[in-house]
Amino acid sequence: MEAVDFAREALVADGERPGAHLGATAEGPYAAAHYFAAEVPGYRGWQWCVVVAGTPESSEVTISETVLLPGDGALLAPQWVPWNRRVEAGDLGPGDLLAAPADDPRLVPAQIDTLDVDPVDRDQVGQVAAEIGLGRSRLLSFDGRADAAQRWYDGDHGPSSTMARQAKHACGTCGFYLPIAGALHGAFGVCANEYAVDGRVVSVEFGCGAHSDVREATGAGSPAYDAYDDGAVEVVPHPEPTPADASSAD
Repeated sequence: MEAVDFAREALVADGERPGAHLGATAEGPYAAAHYFAAEVPGYRGWQWCVVVAGTPESSEVTISETVLLPGDGALLAPQWVPWNRRVEAGDLGPGDLLAAPADDPRLVPAQIDTLDVDPVDRDQVGQVAAEIGLGRSRLLSFDGRADAAQRWYDGDHGPSSTMARQAKHACGTCGFYLPIAGALHGAFGVCANEYAVDGRVVSVEFGCGAHSDVREATGAGSPAYDAYDDGAVEVVPHPEPTPADASSAD
């Protein structure tokens, strides 16, 4: 515990410049850890730790290890977050590559059944494979479909959105509604109305004011100009021109 200078010399021999001695702690009956302030650029609040050890048969001590450790309030790197937990929707840009992890729960090998054990669902999965599944090594799993359906249902084009709540008709009865294929066929489709949400996935319960059953308003429509109010016109008498006025005009 008293080998402060001995511990400091170990750091100096390694080319370091230790600061003030911050204290020592016992690390067992024959070892002690000495702490020194670290004056290392970029390591604010860190400190050097030098472990000094001895033996019961000798009065000499040796250096076990030297290490740079964070102290109270030390500047630390933020906790590492894997890339697949940092990527958010909308981050993908032109030219970017975003690989799905090999163990992605949203995907399964194409030859594995995706928990659609009901015969109707099984037939539906088979129809999708026959239509567009050939050549794909992985397909959406049950969890992958459920996650997508929940996002779409809770999103801007689901039945709880402001647009849907104020609509008189649902997308499921609209002529512009194109149901998607696969297991989500009965719940979602794509809007084909260029004046509505063209090309977006919409819930069958979503709705907007551009439904195909909306009728045109009666009347001639909106005028191009304001109406002419002849009651607001001031009539001003215009005197007949005299011969003198006509000659001056010539």
